Amino acid sequence: MNIDFPFHFDRRGRTATTDDNDHIRDMIEQFLFTNAGERVNRPDFGSGLLQLMFAPNSPELASTLQFTVQAGLQQWLGDLVEVQALEVTSADAVLRLELRYLVRRTREVRTATFTQGAGQ
Repeated sequence: MNIDFPFHFDRRGRTATTDDNDHIRDMIEQFLFTNAGERVNRPDFGSGLLQLMFAPNSPELASTLQFTVQAGLQQWLGDLVEVQALEVTSADAVLRLELRYLVRRTREVRTATFTQGAGQ
């Protein structure tokens, strides 16, 4: 079992745990919503998506985000997942990312939606 993210306690007052699939999703979420430089001893970890939340949308920005996020996921989690599809949208100060990925260990394709922004 893995420690659940965000860290919390279960109903027994112990550190909450989670299964492998949820743990992989948690690690993806941590990468996506961490800015480079936030992690001690890992200055390159993070996607920087939150810095672009209020940037004007454009096809160029969407392409850049797709490339950088896919490259980052490959670098940090490539041994666990293979990104199959990625869509990033930003509207009304809310950032939404839809990701389809293959879990390498089980060969299972999973889809996850991550949202961050006003009211989150």
